[in-house]
Amino acid sequence: MTALDSFAPAMPEIFLTAMICLVLLVDLFLTDEQRGISLGLAIAGLLATAGLLLDQDARTAQFAFNGMYVADGMSNVLKLFICVAVAMVLIYSRAYVKERELYRGEFFVLAMFAALGMMVMASGAHMLSLYLGLELLSLSLYSMIAMQRDSAKATEAAMKYFVLGALASGMLLYGMSMIYGATGSLHLAEIARKIGEGQAHSTLLVFGLVFIVAGLGFKLGAVPFHMWVPDVYQGAPTSITLMIGSAPKLAAFAFVMRLLVEALGAKSLAVEWQSMLIILAVLSMAIGNITAIAQTNLKRMLAYSTISHMGFLLLGVLSDSNEGFGASMFYVVVYTLTALGGFGMILLLSRKGFEAENLEDFKGLNRRDPWYAFLMLLIMFSMAGVPPTVGFYAKLSVLQAVVDAGMIKLAVVAVLLSLIGAFYYLRLIKIMYFEEPVDGAAIVAGADARFLISANGLAILVLGIVPGALMALCQHAVLIPR
Repeated sequence: MTALDSFAPAMPEIFLTAMICLVLLVDLFLTDEQRGISLGLAIAGLLATAGLLLDQDARTAQFAFNGMYVADGMSNVLKLFICVAVAMVLIYSRAYVKERELYRGEFFVLAMFAALGMMVMASGAHMLSLYLGLELLSLSLYSMIAMQRDSAKATEAAMKYFVLGALASGMLLYGMSMIYGATGSLHLAEIARKIGEGQAHSTLLVFGLVFIVAGLGFKLGAVPFHMWVPDVYQGAPTSITLMIGSAPKLAAFAFVMRLLVEALGAKSLAVEWQSMLIILAVLSMAIGNITAIAQTNLKRMLAYSTISHMGFLLLGVLSDSNEGFGASMFYVVVYTLTALGGFGMILLLSRKGFEAENLEDFKGLNRRDPWYAFLMLLIMFSMAGVPPTVGFYAKLSVLQAVVDAGMIKLAVVAVLLSLIGAFYYLRLIKIMYFEEPVDGAAIVAGADARFLISANGLAILVLGIVPGALMALCQHAVLIPR
């Protein structure tokens, strides 16, 4: 095998890194009027990376960089969705960032760096590579939030995210160091082997696990580590909120799978993290759904909605079965698609000097534009888990996995909390269809954003009617030898 062949599994990441360098160089020579060239290159780079991922053979796991990187079915599928999601973020954000003086090369480059960090997280087979991917993503997001330097809200949100993110990173590193002390290795496969053979120090292992779960809880925004989510979602410019609330959830799922399932998935240890995840999941669904009812700011409401959805995501993982892992992966892909549509609609209705982020801004939307109101209805139905949207099938598949694992009481609690959550989604639909519009201004959007929001909303409906192909893809991608 040649040296070039050993890098072949990581070719999508290498190509994306080269495209980042190209965008950085080209942007130096462009005027503000020519900035669309940088945006076009960034989107083309992300979509070309997705094309390279489609071309990869995912039937067997391929390793690179001395076993620190793995390209397998799960990483390929997640990275494909990550690239498409970040490209959608850039298309949705074009008009919004133009009107707020954020239409700069730094915005596009940071979004691409964030995508690269997510891809490294999805393919990490070593605790250091996982951590490097996480930090590349986190630092890019901190910088993106703080780009609007004249906004006190954005600066405060960036500081809160940075301080609490640093705390979470410290917890993860401390947990990883304890796992290293218990097993003598940072390679995930080697850690799993030593735990399975009973060669690990059990006390150190459990302490390390506690810190790792706490760090993961911060990154997911699960209760009681959720305090940053509402403030950051509300304070950040909506285009960056769209970025934070969509694609990184795919990488967070990969992070949970790599650490908890692949490295620490031995039956003796799985019992420990299952009990911790049950607490996180129930608290996240309860506090997320109940607190969202009291919100009048739509971004803040969607932040608490995200917290509750992360609770549902954890349900599939804690079932500790291939069906549950597949259901969780399907759930996070569906959630990402729905979040892109929800925040994309807020961007679409916003204009220069006006942020359409309050519930009253959506009053009478059906009278202003029936098509956009219908698309928002589909998005809200999917988040609430109402058929025939794909959100219903996503929740159903997770609940089925929980029931199959014998946790019937947990499934009942999840259903009851979902019913509570349906209230605030349906309230927005009632506002759109049955109340008089407060803002009579025409909704102006570019052809690209109009096409994308339409495709996004219709995909939620179509995937709800025929979910089988995506579900089968997710089930096959996360097949873990049991």
